[in-house]
Order: sequence, then structure tokens, then C-alpha cells
Amino acid sequence: MQRSKHNTVFLDTSCVQAVFQSREKRFTVHGLINGAAVAAHTNNSGSMMGLLRPGRDILLSPAANPARKLPYTLEMVHTGQFWVGVNTHTPNRMLRLAWQNSLIPELKGFEHFRSEAVIGDSRLDAVLHGTGGRLWIEAKNVTLMEEEKAYFPDAVSKRASKHMQELMLMAEAGYQTACFYLVQRPDCRCFGPADFIDPEFADVFRQAVRQGLMVLAYDTIIDPEGITLYRPLPLKF
Repeated sequence: MQRSKHNTVFLDTSCVQAVFQSREKRFTVHGLINGAAVAAHTNNSGSMMGLLRPGRDILLSPAANPARKLPYTLEMVHTGQFWVGVNTHTPNRMLRLAWQNSLIPELKGFEHFRSEAVIGDSRLDAVLHGTGGRLWIEAKNVTLMEEEKAYFPDAVSKRASKHMQELMLMAEAGYQTACFYLVQRPDCRCFGPADFIDPEFADVFRQAVRQGLMVLAYDTIIDPEGITLYRPLPLKF
């Protein structure tokens, strides 16, 4: 697939590779750049199961604010075979890009896109509206794979279950709802909820699908240059 600004979230050309050493609590990782210790922020609060192993290469992007306490942000982890994207802001950026360039058929017919949309007490990643009506969307990052199947979440997530419940309430009120799952790794053939990690989420997910939730799961072509939207993955329970 040819990469372009229409289908790719490009990374900062100033990104640097480091060697992962350890994770501190949830939001800090430690690594080495040419033997020198460095600390980086990670916005991924999940477990990143199977990824963060000492000695693996990681990709760090420089902080936009040079005065920030942690000078880098964790973007990717190399498994020894390929890169996996772990930045949880990427799905939101990709969702807007896909809408702008009509990359996802289900998003056509919506002329307006608003991020961080609020309805009642709920705040979701986006709402699209236009002649196609109104579509409320949550965007999630997926990094967990077992036997060629992408799974979400990779840790128990009360927040993810809450979002599903909110989407079900919106569906009951007559709104269209969807979840966009960006699989930032190249080795998956299908997607489904991780029953073996968070059975509560899996149960609510199934209920939401029965009520009409659209599941938009896509895999990617990924390397330190950027993340390219590739193909839809079928949903399998």
C-alpha cells in the first residue's frame, strides 16, 4: 500500500530509538539511549501485555514542550519481528483522518466531525453529524494479540465498560453508535473482546453490539515513519 498524508499518521522525524529497561507505575518508562538513562511518558495505562520486556527496542518522540519533566513520549515497542504502536492518542488522530479522506465506508455521509463530544454526563471521543444523521464514536488502541486475533482490552478497564454502557444508552435514545478499534500491529486476522482479561467489558460489549453498535476494527502498516490505515478486521466472539 502506498503511504500518503491521506491514510497515514506520520511520526515526528526527531523520534529516537532506545532500549527498554523498566516501567514505573503506569505512566513512566525507563530506557537507554546510547547507554545513557532516559525516562519517557507513556499515555497507555493498559498492561501492554507481552510487549514491555527489558532489552527490547522502543521508539520515543520528543515532547512538544521542551520544559516538560519527561522529555519523551513512548510511541512504539519492537517485538523482535515488528513494531507495535502504543500511543493511545493515535486512534483519535486516525479516526479524524479516516473521516476526512473517506477511508471507512461507515463514516461517509457525515459532513461534520467534533472531537471530545459531550452529551449529558458523557464525554466521547467524537460525534459525526450531517445528512447521515448523528454518530457517536469511541476510539480505542489495540496492542494485544493471541493466536492471530486482536483483543481489547489488555487489562481490566472500568472506563471502557462505562463507555460501552453510555453508547448503549445513546442507542436506546435513537442515536447511531460505533467503536473504532485501531490495531497497531500487523499480525492479526480478526478482532474480539478479551473475555479472559475483562469479562465484564466483554459482556457489555456483546450487549452493545446486539443493540446496533458498529464495530470498526482496522489493522495497520506500522514502522517508525508512521501508522497507515490498512484493512478492516472481522469481528469474532
